Amino acid sequence: MMGSEPFHFKQFRIAQNQCTHKVGTDGVLLGAWVQVKEEDKNILDIGTGSGLIALMLAQRTRPATRIDAVEIETRDAQQAMENVQQSPWPEKITIYKALVQRFNPEKEYDLIVSNPPYFENSWLPPEEKRSQARHTHQLSFQDLLITATRLLTKQGRLAVILPYFEGLKFLDLAQSFHLFPIRKTVFRSRAHKPVERLLLELAYEGKLEAEQEIILYESGENWSEEYKKLTREFYLRRSF
Repeated sequence: MMGSEPFHFKQFRIAQNQCTHKVGTDGVLLGAWVQVKEEDKNILDIGTGSGLIALMLAQRTRPATRIDAVEIETRDAQQAMENVQQSPWPEKITIYKALVQRFNPEKEYDLIVSNPPYFENSWLPPEEKRSQARHTHQLSFQDLLITATRLLTKQGRLAVILPYFEGLKFLDLAQSFHLFPIRKTVFRSRAHKPVERLLLELAYEGKLEAEQEIILYESGENWSEEYKKLTREFYLRRSF
């Protein structure tokens, strides 16, 4: 799924030649999986990159919903702005080139989503921009949780996608911020593979739903029925 060519979805197009990270399964998963509610008025996308998740949420929400998207990288933020302007929803999304720790909007959010950096203790790749986008020296889990608790409404939710073990660490840390899982889905590429990603939706209160599982490939390179059902409103794929 990676590449510098534009990526075409059913209702919008993602130019990505200037972006540090290209369209990938993680972003599509989170944008399709996260629960959106009729009453969600304000949504925040932290680390929007190309604007993919913000655009997916714009497609999924009512016209009055407003989506703010924060990105630290100048070129990514600029490309996200261009993608938004060329989409059907330029009035719904605002891109901010900012460090989210210093982002101080005059409102709170019903939903915050993030496909955050996650390699807390691993070696850094040699290319600095790629390193910054996928390591927590720019946005630690604690920084993300501090930001979420600062900007969420009392009934608000935080949704993230993380590698499995990092996700477990994030869950433990989130408890100290009084955020608890209300939805949890494990993701693996194939049935015989170990769990690769953890999708989490957290809130200050609420009961945890039964844990779900998504498998990407059913056989060979054929997508599973659950993955096709989850993403069918987005992908241009003949198998749909």
